[in-house]
Amino acid sequence: MTVYPGSCHCGAIQLAFTSAKAPDALRVGRCACSFCRRHGARTCGDPDGSVEFRAAPGSLSRYRFGLGITDYLLCARCGTYLGAMMEDGDRSIGIVNVNALDIRDTFDPAPPLHVYDGEDEARRRSRRRKFWMTATVLA
Repeated sequence: MTVYPGSCHCGAIQLAFTSAKAPDALRVGRCACSFCRRHGARTCGDPDGSVEFRAAPGSLSRYRFGLGITDYLLCARCGTYLGAMMEDGDRSIGIVNVNALDIRDTFDPAPPLHVYDGEDEARRRSRRRKFWMTATVLA
Protein backbone atom coordinates (compact mmCIF):
# COMPACT_ATOMS: atom_id res chain seq x y z
CA MET A 1 0.00 0.00 0.00
CA THR A 2 1.17 3.50 -0.82
CA VAL A 3 0.12 6.62 1.06
CA TYR A 4 -0.52 9.60 -1.19
CA PRO A 5 -0.49 12.75 1.00
CA GLY A 6 -2.29 15.99 0.36
CA SER A 7 -3.79 19.03 2.02
CA CYS A 8 -5.93 22.08 1.59
CA HIS A 9 -4.28 25.28 0.32
CA CYS A 10 -3.51 26.70 3.78
CA GLY A 11 -2.46 23.36 5.35
CA ALA A 12 -5.12 23.31 8.09
CA ILE A 13 -6.46 20.00 6.75
CA GLN A 14 -4.14 17.16 5.81
CA LEU A 15 -5.23 14.04 4.00
CA ALA A 16 -3.76 10.61 3.45
CA PHE A 17 -5.09 8.52 0.56
CA THR A 18 -3.90 4.91 0.86
CA SER A 19 -4.02 2.57 -2.12
CA ALA A 20 -2.16 -0.40 -3.56
CA LYS A 21 -2.81 1.03 -7.02
CA ALA A 22 -0.42 3.23 -8.94
CA PRO A 23 -1.85 6.64 -9.88
CA ASP A 24 -2.29 5.62 -13.53
CA ALA A 25 -4.47 2.67 -12.44
CA LEU A 26 -6.88 4.82 -10.42
CA ARG A 27 -10.29 5.69 -11.89
CA VAL A 28 -10.49 9.49 -11.87
CA GLY A 29 -13.62 11.28 -12.96
CA ARG A 30 -15.46 14.56 -12.89
CA CYS A 31 -19.00 14.89 -11.60
CA ALA A 32 -21.28 17.14 -13.66
CA CYS A 33 -23.12 18.59 -10.65
CA SER A 34 -22.85 22.33 -10.12
CA PHE A 35 -20.84 21.94 -6.88
CA CYS A 36 -18.12 19.79 -8.46
CA ARG A 37 -18.02 21.82 -11.66
CA ARG A 38 -17.62 25.09 -9.73
CA HIS A 39 -14.74 23.59 -7.74
CA GLY A 40 -13.06 22.01 -10.77
CA ALA A 41 -13.07 18.71 -8.86
CA ARG A 42 -11.42 15.56 -10.15
CA THR A 43 -12.23 12.73 -7.78
CA CYS A 44 -11.22 9.14 -7.23
CA GLY A 45 -11.54 6.33 -4.79
CA ASP A 46 -10.22 2.82 -4.36
CA PRO A 47 -12.65 0.35 -2.74
CA ASP A 48 -9.61 -1.55 -1.41
CA GLY A 49 -7.98 1.64 -0.11
CA SER A 50 -8.84 4.34 2.40
CA VAL A 51 -8.71 8.07 2.97
CA GLU A 52 -8.12 9.91 6.22
CA PHE A 53 -8.74 13.63 6.70
CA ARG A 54 -6.97 15.32 9.66
CA ALA A 55 -8.34 18.76 10.46
CA ALA A 56 -7.02 21.43 12.81
CA PRO A 57 -9.66 22.66 15.29
CA GLY A 58 -12.29 24.78 13.58
CA SER A 59 -10.94 24.19 10.07
CA LEU A 60 -13.38 21.59 8.74
CA SER A 61 -16.64 22.61 7.12
CA ARG A 62 -19.19 20.04 5.94
CA TYR A 63 -21.68 20.90 3.23
CA ARG A 64 -24.73 18.91 2.13
CA PHE A 65 -27.04 19.40 -0.83
CA GLY A 66 -29.09 17.32 -3.28
CA LEU A 67 -30.17 14.07 -1.64
CA GLY A 68 -28.58 15.20 1.67
CA ILE A 69 -26.68 11.94 2.24
CA THR A 70 -23.15 13.19 1.58
CA ASP A 71 -20.81 15.48 3.50
CA TYR A 72 -18.63 17.51 1.14
CA LEU A 73 -15.48 18.39 3.11
CA LEU A 74 -14.09 21.89 2.75
CA CYS A 75 -11.51 23.92 4.59
CA ALA A 76 -13.28 26.67 6.54
CA ARG A 77 -10.14 28.82 6.28
CA CYS A 78 -9.10 28.64 2.61
CA GLY A 79 -12.16 27.06 0.96
CA THR A 80 -10.45 24.04 -0.62
CA TYR A 81 -12.75 21.11 -1.45
CA LEU A 82 -10.88 17.99 -0.27
CA GLY A 83 -13.32 15.14 -0.71
CA ALA A 84 -16.70 13.73 0.20
CA MET A 85 -18.02 11.03 2.48
CA MET A 86 -21.26 9.37 3.47
CA GLU A 87 -22.41 6.92 6.10
CA ASP A 88 -22.87 3.40 4.77
CA GLY A 89 -24.26 1.16 7.48
CA ASP A 90 -21.71 1.02 10.29
CA ARG A 91 -18.91 2.67 8.31
CA SER A 92 -18.13 5.80 6.34
CA ILE A 93 -17.07 5.72 2.71
CA GLY A 94 -15.66 8.52 0.63
CA ILE A 95 -13.65 9.88 -2.24
CA VAL A 96 -10.77 12.29 -2.54
CA ASN A 97 -10.45 15.32 -4.77
CA VAL A 98 -7.15 14.55 -6.52
CA ASN A 99 -6.55 18.31 -6.84
CA ALA A 100 -5.78 18.25 -3.10
CA LEU A 101 -3.12 15.52 -3.44
CA ASP A 102 0.58 16.31 -3.68
CA ILE A 103 0.71 14.21 -6.89
CA ARG A 104 -2.22 16.10 -8.51
CA ASP A 105 -0.28 16.75 -11.71
CA THR A 106 0.07 13.02 -12.48
CA PHE A 107 -3.67 12.72 -13.17
CA ASP A 108 -5.56 13.48 -16.37
CA PRO A 109 -6.45 17.20 -16.30
CA ALA A 110 -9.82 16.47 -17.97
CA PRO A 111 -11.04 12.99 -16.99
CA PRO A 112 -14.48 11.79 -18.14
CA LEU A 113 -17.47 13.86 -17.05
CA HIS A 114 -20.18 11.79 -15.31
CA VAL A 115 -23.80 12.90 -15.12
CA TYR A 116 -25.72 11.48 -12.15
CA ASP A 117 -28.92 13.51 -12.53
CA GLY A 118 -32.02 11.52 -11.74
CA GLU A 119 -30.37 9.02 -9.39
CA ASP A 120 -32.43 8.16 -6.36
CA GLU A 121 -30.79 7.44 -3.00
CA ALA A 122 -30.65 3.65 -3.46
CA ARG A 123 -28.97 3.88 -6.87
CA ARG A 124 -26.50 6.52 -5.66
CA ARG A 125 -25.47 4.44 -2.64
CA SER A 126 -25.10 1.33 -4.79
CA ARG A 127 -22.84 3.12 -7.30
CA ARG A 128 -20.70 4.63 -4.57
CA ARG A 129 -20.16 1.29 -2.85
CA LYS A 130 -18.40 0.12 -6.04
CA PHE A 131 -15.91 2.99 -6.24
CA TRP A 132 -15.66 4.72 -2.85
CA MET A 133 -13.40 3.67 0.02
CA THR A 134 -13.27 3.65 3.78
CA ALA A 135 -13.12 7.26 4.96
CA THR A 136 -12.19 8.75 8.33
CA VAL A 137 -12.20 12.29 9.66
CA LEU A 138 -10.04 13.24 12.64
CA ALA A 139 -10.95 16.72 13.79
